Amino acid sequence: MAPLVPDIISEDFNFIIALLIGIAFGFILEQAGFSSTKKLVGLFYGYDFTVLKVFFTAGVTAMIGIMVLGHLGWLDLQLIYINPTFLWSAIVGGLIMGAGFIIGGFCPGTSVCAAAIGKLDAMAFIFGSLLGILVFTEAYPLLEGIYKAEAWGPVRINEFLGLSPQLFAFLMSMMAFAAFFVTTRIENKINGRITQYSKSLIIKNSILPSLAIIVIVITSLSPNREELILKRISEAERQKKCKFREITADKLASEIVNSHYNINVIDVRDSASFNKWHIPMAINIPLNDLLNSEFRSYFTQTHKRNIFYADNDTVAKKACLKAKYMGKSDNYILKESTLTFYNMFFNLSKPSALSVKEDKDTYRFREKAAREMNNMVKSLKNVNTPVLKSAKKAKGGCS
Repeated sequence: MAPLVPDIISEDFNFIIALLIGIAFGFILEQAGFSSTKKLVGLFYGYDFTVLKVFFTAGVTAMIGIMVLGHLGWLDLQLIYINPTFLWSAIVGGLIMGAGFIIGGFCPGTSVCAAAIGKLDAMAFIFGSLLGILVFTEAYPLLEGIYKAEAWGPVRINEFLGLSPQLFAFLMSMMAFAAFFVTTRIENKINGRITQYSKSLIIKNSILPSLAIIVIVITSLSPNREELILKRISEAERQKKCKFREITADKLASEIVNSHYNINVIDVRDSASFNKWHIPMAINIPLNDLLNSEFRSYFTQTHKRNIFYADNDTVAKKACLKAKYMGKSDNYILKESTLTFYNMFFNLSKPSALSVKEDKDTYRFREKAAREMNNMVKSLKNVNTPVLKSAKKAKGGCS
């Protein structure tokens, strides 16, 4: 159920949902006739193209759904696992599986479905599949060369062809609809049927293709989540509607020392600058990475205040605006720059004996705050980097 696990669905509940989905999937397969070899091999003989239509429909639906979720920023497309392409093993394996499909009348999934309702031919097919796996495993040292030949890595077809995801989705959808029309004509010709294309039938069959095209066009023309946030920031800056809440260096130091658990001090500089020196207890989220999904929780929470700082207030303000449009967090910017904060607390000049009492009090406060901040860093070493969620690519599907 990635990417819903573990944020929305717990690890344990995930297995229950997987079991229920598996039962539902098997039931639908059987009800659709996919436990019948006659229906399955009809694809190769031309009298029944249900398999092609089902797989094309599933592929197009998943493609459009993923594209929309990525466009809205609800799904990080970079976390979707893509099986690496090994060209020759894919071709040879495809030929072997295709031959097995024609001879045995099943694919691996449908064979299990048919075996579950007691079909002996499906059980024999599964036994043959297991035997083939065993033979391949034992012969792997001899086959390793061709198996790993032409390793192309994780290939995205649209990137390989130089097409945008939206254009590729449109072309793939058109290909699917054309395939449905052509295969229906072939079925009718082989089965001796005549389809009357009435006005109502044409309208009925055009509803889903039209919806798919509309969704693709809207996704193509509308800005995605990141573009929308940047546009709103640009408009706010141009119209001078930006209002920022500032916190002084002295106030920030006091909060770090006395209530660091109520704030997130966020350094939006690059990692090299952060590693050179940063405000104690700060975490590093570079400005260009602020919209990444792993940091989203910082800007959707309301129990802590986010305090942004950088080498200049322009960068800090941009970060604060991004956070504002990403969620509901309480956001501030540090009034002083990083260098100014460093000089105020860690490069102190001792006041002279003739200095006024206020200057002496300020010096004592800053000296004590610097010492306590350093002690906190030593005792809490792991807070210098954000606590990131483990973002793993979700593997699955028929591979």
